Amino acid sequence: MKRLWLSLTIIIGLLAIILFGASLYFYHVAIMPGEKTFIKSTQQLKSSDPLYQQKKWFVNVPKKHWQQTSQDGLKLVADYVPAKKPTHKTAIVAHGFMGSKEKMGAYAALFHQLGYNVLLPDNRSQGASQGNAIGYGWLDRKDYLNWARQVIRKNGTKSQIIMFGVSMGASGMVMASGEPQPTQIKAYIADSPFTSADAEITHQAQQLYHLPKWPLVPLVSLITKVRAGYSFKEANALKQIQKNHKPIFLIAGTKDTFVPYQMSQQLYARANQPKKLWLVPNAKHVTAFDHYPTLYTHKIKGFLTHYLP
Repeated sequence: MKRLWLSLTIIIGLLAIILFGASLYFYHVAIMPGEKTFIKSTQQLKSSDPLYQQKKWFVNVPKKHWQQTSQDGLKLVADYVPAKKPTHKTAIVAHGFMGSKEKMGAYAALFHQLGYNVLLPDNRSQGASQGNAIGYGWLDRKDYLNWARQVIRKNGTKSQIIMFGVSMGASGMVMASGEPQPTQIKAYIADSPFTSADAEITHQAQQLYHLPKWPLVPLVSLITKVRAGYSFKEANALKQIQKNHKPIFLIAGTKDTFVPYQMSQQLYARANQPKKLWLVPNAKHVTAFDHYPTLYTHKIKGFLTHYLP
């Protein structure tokens, strides 16, 4: 009997060590900044790109460099492109997981063409901003609102601000929408947002590694709570969108396997009026603009026309 208990104790101990090691590995993959093997890096401009002209414009356009210090002491940076003509309208444009402001050039061009000033932040731990943990939108939500406050300080109290994001940036914007915020924020646009960090990381564990949620996702969430200050269930766009009462436009591709379009449907169902949902046929993750650049611009322009005359 003693041998049996000893054997069980050793097995349980080994399993605990293996699980803890695996949890640290997945914390490194999901939360710590750095290159990710499951993300394709496409820095080089190609003339065959349907958004080549927009991206080329952003590379060459003069930019002002803004910065701010987050509530937890991180130096965050952003690029600011003023509109051709003086305006009170500004779009804050947020990138996705392990992205950067440089990767959002096509979206900056879209809003600039619509007559907006454009501010493009580097999320904490990404691009040129400081940090050692990816926030999955939850840590970023207050950073976005602080960028909006800086727009108001610099451009005046008559500012009219649009909050736009893709993927993780979209989720962060949805999360920001549920927080107390300046009245100068007029509307939100979220392209391919996830419902929560818990749901998205569970989805990715299944998609990339064929792993069930239990026990790794809760363990990684616990490590994230200890080391980064938030849990996956806290980073919940579904809860936040219910507290939002500003116009919101949700966009998702029907062929998206990275963040399933059903997540946008769930967010839309929880949102208050006024709200709009566009499910883009045959579009994969954040490729709606690539597939339908003219229609994408038209849809956003039409949505904003109602709220920023």
